Amino acid sequence: MEDCGHGRFQWTLFVVTGLALMADGVECFVVGFVLPSAEKDMCLSNANKGMLGLIVYVGMMVGAFVWGGLADAVGRRKCLIMALAINCVFAFLSSFAQGYGFFLFFRLFSGIGIGGSVPIVYSYFSEFLSMEKRGEHLCWLCMFWMVGGLYASFTAWGIIPHYGWGFSMGTEFQFHSWRVFVLVCALPAIAALVGLTFMPESPRFLLENAKHDEAWMILKKVHDTNWRAKGEPERVFTVSQIKTPKQQDEFIEIQSSTGTAFQRWLVRSLTLSKQVIKNIISLASPELRLSSLFMAIIWFTMAFSYYGLSVWFPDMIKYLQYEEYEAKVKLFHREKVEHFTFNFSLENQIHKEGEYINDKFTGIEMKSVKFEDSLFEDCYFEDIKSTETFFENCTIKSTVFYNTDLSEDKFIDCKLENTSFLQPKKGCHLDYQEENDILIYLVSFLGSLAVLPGNIISALYMDKIGRVKMIGGSMLISAGCTFFLFLSFSQAAIIAWQCLFCGVSAAAWNGIEVITVELYPSSKRTTAFGMLNALCKLAAILGSSIFASFVGITKVVPILLSFAALVGGGLLALKLPDTREKLLL
Repeated sequence: MEDCGHGRFQWTLFVVTGLALMADGVECFVVGFVLPSAEKDMCLSNANKGMLGLIVYVGMMVGAFVWGGLADAVGRRKCLIMALAINCVFAFLSSFAQGYGFFLFFRLFSGIGIGGSVPIVYSYFSEFLSMEKRGEHLCWLCMFWMVGGLYASFTAWGIIPHYGWGFSMGTEFQFHSWRVFVLVCALPAIAALVGLTFMPESPRFLLENAKHDEAWMILKKVHDTNWRAKGEPERVFTVSQIKTPKQQDEFIEIQSSTGTAFQRWLVRSLTLSKQVIKNIISLASPELRLSSLFMAIIWFTMAFSYYGLSVWFPDMIKYLQYEEYEAKVKLFHREKVEHFTFNFSLENQIHKEGEYINDKFTGIEMKSVKFEDSLFEDCYFEDIKSTETFFENCTIKSTVFYNTDLSEDKFIDCKLENTSFLQPKKGCHLDYQEENDILIYLVSFLGSLAVLPGNIISALYMDKIGRVKMIGGSMLISAGCTFFLFLSFSQAAIIAWQCLFCGVSAAAWNGIEVITVELYPSSKRTTAFGMLNALCKLAAILGSSIFASFVGITKVVPILLSFAALVGGGLLALKLPDTREKLLL
């Protein structure tokens, strides 16, 4: 690789693999951005929303495990192409899915596809880098995950609030603007897929699989591409022989090329499965056992804190918004209204012990309206759109509800006498102006942008400071930053502390990904990365679920949990071996 130099080929591969990493970053944001609209479009319950938020991480966890194992057996490039193709196909299908079940299923498989991106991309790109360039350029590659977050935030803000950017075919098929956003989010994966078709397989993987001549030809191509671009086309590739580390089992080789098509497929599948399982078991071998245990704990603690707080920050902002909204509620007590037509919208109101006789409610919207212990007699409701509107302990006599979305579950402990519901509205009411607050996109955009300083610092100093000190220092400083969250009394303060935390923790993430590549041999590299990344997604699921459950209850538990995890992981990281001078074997 030193003889090949660093030039045009590596920069081209940098962009292609970066787009694949960007697609992974986008995938983490898609569901969060579309949920406010999708929950109305598909009439999702809170349980359904929670499942939709978690299913992407479940898919990515499975994908990281599967594709990581396969990439060591089948090839980096081949597996990355298959993984991105699956992601693109199911992301496309999910944008057209009308029912919750199909949308959930397609997003699961979209996540399984993109789950292979991170484990394969870092291993694939690192195997084309010389030792002195490895740490710095892998850190630059990490910036594409940040770009994915920026891309998702910017396109969501530009597309989702525009309700007119869609079409419908009757009442059964609706294609609203949030579905356009889902399609646009697949573009980085499509671009990476196209770019990979022009890239070669990793020569290190080919050598591991006894394909000496192919590896030599690829290295020569890299050499010629780089030196031709530097104006030295006459420079000769001096490497004439490369040692092949292992030979394929001849018996397996003969079996996999003879017999019927099914027999050949069966032999290859069994051989592949055995190889993947053998690689997974080998991560617990005496020479790798301690490193694997340390890395598992570090990945888990970092992901648990990072993803847990990533959910906690926006949820806390929403909670503060809700408290502010609740503080402005208007209370009407014992009002008596007769022969009146309500043709204006009602919002954030509580009506207690009121009497409404022979009144009309026509063509209006009701948002966060509650009627308690009230009487409705000879009233007429027509063309009503409601959000968070309830009737509790009311008596409703001789009243007609025509073309409204006020279903019977909105009437809690009410007494209904001679009351009819005619031609109720189907589906759920979408209010794009209200449901798509620009603050949602701004928080994600700033959180992604805040990673930039951490990425730059880690890229410039990764080889000078070392991976171990970078990870340990970043995690310990991040742990200190969590105590500032006790001062988060306003939305602006929460956004500021989020940006600080994301910026500081970025260096730890970069160091973790670089050292994971360097700790393991080529025959087990993507398997180990896939296992650790799957553990990362499991920690993300646990962290986001646990932290979200304390929103509005207490700040102490999330802060102490994240602090303890980061301190533990940071101190353990300082015990890792320094891999700056390690050759990728």
